[in-house]
Amino acid sequence: MLNHAANRACLDTNMKTAEQVRAEFHRAGQSITQWATAHGYPAYLVQQVLSGRARCLRGRSHEIAVLLQLKDGYIMPEPENAEEMP
Repeated sequence: MLNHAANRACLDTNMKTAEQVRAEFHRAGQSITQWATAHGYPAYLVQQVLSGRARCLRGRSHEIAVLLQLKDGYIMPEPENAEEMP
């Protein structure tokens, strides 16, 4: 659960709480699984992000948190030569 400081941060920026994101899904008639599939993420990981079980420091969980506006940040574009890396 978010603490009061985190809730204030959500009010100071365009960030949202997990409850707000879930309410938006509900209003749009979209499931978490539908959103995850449309954005290329596994539904279990989106569930973990929304429940707070994922730390969202890097990788896919970070991307999900940023896309859902749960976290202030940005997504680094993949390097053009990513496929060539060992």
